[in-house]
Amino acid sequence: MIKKIAITIFLLSAFFSVKGQAVPGWLDVDFRREKFPENNYFTGFASGEISGGRSLQEVTQKMITDAKADLSRKIRVQITTSTQSEMTAKSVGWQYRESESFINRAETESSAEVVGIKTESYYDTRTRIIYAFAHVNRYELIGYHKGNLNMNLSQAEGLLKTAKDLESAGEKAKARQQCEAASPLLEKVRVSQDMLTAISPGISSNDLQQVRTETIHNQLTQLHAQLAQAVLVFVVNKEYLFDEQVNIVANQLKAELAKSGCSFVDNAKKADFKLTINVSTRHANTNNNFVFCIADTQVELFDNRKQKIVYSDMISQRSGDTSQEKAARRAMTDVVKKVSEKLKPWIEN
Repeated sequence: MIKKIAITIFLLSAFFSVKGQAVPGWLDVDFRREKFPENNYFTGFASGEISGGRSLQEVTQKMITDAKADLSRKIRVQITTSTQSEMTAKSVGWQYRESESFINRAETESSAEVVGIKTESYYDTRTRIIYAFAHVNRYELIGYHKGNLNMNLSQAEGLLKTAKDLESAGEKAKARQQCEAASPLLEKVRVSQDMLTAISPGISSNDLQQVRTETIHNQLTQLHAQLAQAVLVFVVNKEYLFDEQVNIVANQLKAELAKSGCSFVDNAKKADFKLTINVSTRHANTNNNFVFCIADTQVELFDNRKQKIVYSDMISQRSGDTSQEKAARRAMTDVVKKVSEKLKPWIEN
């Protein structure tokens, strides 16, 4: 009785083991065409034999990778096909733009992101051949790239608005940073648009958000060109109101130079000029309870592009007030205009 039970359990185990290793239907090309039609799916297929001392796991992973590559290749073919069709439809007068567009699309082929790929594999123990099948739903892929397109456009719009606000406030260096951050987002937008054009034939310009994209691109280009004309200055200063360290001259000088299109950065490597200011104050004389002090200001302007000092001078300013501290502060404030007038010809050139 026990022997019969054992035999029954063994046969059942063998049955379910064999059942678990059943040959999958996707091995048959007709099955794949029926269950994963081209109008709804992109698919990839690969097979290879275990050889050369490679393990089952290694070969399986290799076949899965090859199947994914086969799927991606089919998408790249569609990108190329849609590009060539678009170029053919354009007039001869756009020949240069067509060539540029084709180069961009060729780049898209290698950067095209295929998300949501599902894979399956099967090992035939009799032939020692491993098969792999990859598939992705076309409409899920379309949904992904539409979402990506909108997200990147929204982020680019936000950065552009911030850049405009910063530029209006005179923060041109920070505005540049916002523009630089927006440019890669527009590259991602272009990739999504190219992908959608390829995988969704007949997609409208509204769905591709082409007008919105062009508007952002044009405004960003114009603002970037405008900001490129700004002069970036890195300031190093040491200022002493007698024994007290202050920033009177540097702060007021920045405000004055900003009127001439200067913007100020915290990184010397990003600056067009490095401006060094050293200020010290001293008592000059007292006349009828009116105190006079002098602010001695050493100024040095280094041109990073020419890699040389273009201006260096000692500028002194004598001013008076009712106390020594007030007189010294007034002298530091009054010297700013002199320094600014000396620097402007060099910075503006």
